[in-house]
Amino acid sequence: MHTPARFLDLHILQPVTAANLNRDSDGDPKTILFGNTTRAFVSPQAWKRPIRLNVEQDLGEHAARTRMVPPLVARKLQEAQWPEDLAAFAAAQIVHSAKDKGLQHNAQEGYRTQAMLYLPKDVIDDLVALCETHRTDLEEALAAHRPKKQIAPFLPAKDLAAHLTRRTASINLFGRMLAEIPAGHVEAAVQMAPAFSVHQSDPQPDFFTAVEDLPQGGDSGSAHLQTAFLTTSLFYRFATVNITDLRANLGPGATAGTVKDLVELFVQHFILSMPSGKKTATAPHTVPDLVHYAVRDRRSVSYGAAFEQPVTAPAQGGYTAPARQVLADYAATISRLLGTRHLVAHGHTGTQAKPVKDLGARHTSFDDLAAACAAAATADLTGAGRP
Repeated sequence: MHTPARFLDLHILQPVTAANLNRDSDGDPKTILFGNTTRAFVSPQAWKRPIRLNVEQDLGEHAARTRMVPPLVARKLQEAQWPEDLAAFAAAQIVHSAKDKGLQHNAQEGYRTQAMLYLPKDVIDDLVALCETHRTDLEEALAAHRPKKQIAPFLPAKDLAAHLTRRTASINLFGRMLAEIPAGHVEAAVQMAPAFSVHQSDPQPDFFTAVEDLPQGGDSGSAHLQTAFLTTSLFYRFATVNITDLRANLGPGATAGTVKDLVELFVQHFILSMPSGKKTATAPHTVPDLVHYAVRDRRSVSYGAAFEQPVTAPAQGGYTAPARQVLADYAATISRLLGTRHLVAHGHTGTQAKPVKDLGARHTSFDDLAAACAAAATADLTGAGRP
C-alpha cells in the first residue's frame, strides 16, 4: 500500500524592529505588493542561509557552494610541494574526468566550474588525496600532453563522481541542483516561502551623518551624509518539511532517531535564525511572538492567504494581537474546509500567557515545541498519535 507523504508545516509571526534584513539592488529594503498593499519582504534565500549555516555548525558538518573546487585543489597540491604545472594539470583533470565530455569550466581561471557545486567542504581534501593516489599517472599524462590539444581524462570518473555527489545533512534538507551530474541531484525536503509583513510597511528614511574625528584647518561638521531606508514589520514566515522526502534523502541507513533529531534541529534554527542584512546598524535580534506547527499527510498548507487583507492596528496600536487572531481564525477555517482526517498533530507556543484557540496543544518553550513537532512528524505513518 502506498504511504502518503507527510509534511511538517511551520508558521511564525515575528515582529522586527527597524531593519533592512534583505536589500534590493539599490540597497533599500525589499518590498512586495500583496492585497494591493506595500509589504516588507525578505527573500527565502536570505533567511535560509543562516538556518543552513547554523544547522551545519551544530552538526560539525559543513558544506559550501562554490565554483572554485579545481583552483582550491591546485592550491593545496602546491602547498604539498607539487610543481605548479602538475597541480594545474590535476585541477584540469577534475573537470575533464568527472563525466563524459567533462564539466563546463573556465580554463583561463584555474578551471573553475561554470556552475556552482554544493559539496561537503572536506571534499577538497578527498580530491587532493585522489590526485596523490594517481600522481604517477598524472605526471606521465602531463609529459605526454600537447598544450593545444584537448586534455584527455585520466582520473577515474567513478571515484570523482562519488566525491562530487557526496551529501551532508544540510544538503539532504535543502536539496542540491547538480545538472551536469544527475546522480548528485537532491530534491529539497525543505520548502521556504518569502517572509512578508502582514500589514502595510513602507520603507522609512533614516538620515544619518558621519563626523570627521580628525578635522584639518577650518573643517567642521560631517564628512559623510546619507539617507538609508528601514522598515518595521510583523512578518509572517512559513516553511514546510517533506518528511517522506527527507527520509529518502538520508538513505536506508538512517534511523528514525536520526530523522527526528535533524527535523528538531531544523525547527530550532528556523525559529531563531535571522538574516544578517545591516545587522551592525540595526541589531534586529527579535524572536517570534507566535510559532505554530501542523503535521499533515498528503499536502502542506500555508496560511499566507490569511493576510491578503492587511492587518490593521487598533486605536491603541500594535499589529501582533490582531494578527495572532487572524492566523488562528484561518487555521480554524482550513480545518473546516479540509477536515482533520489528514491532520496528524498541531500545536503552538509564544509570548501570550494563554493557549490560542484552534492552534492545537500549547507548549512551554520553543525547544519543547521543536521536540514535540519533530516527534509527531517522524512518528509511524500509520496514524498513531492523531488528535
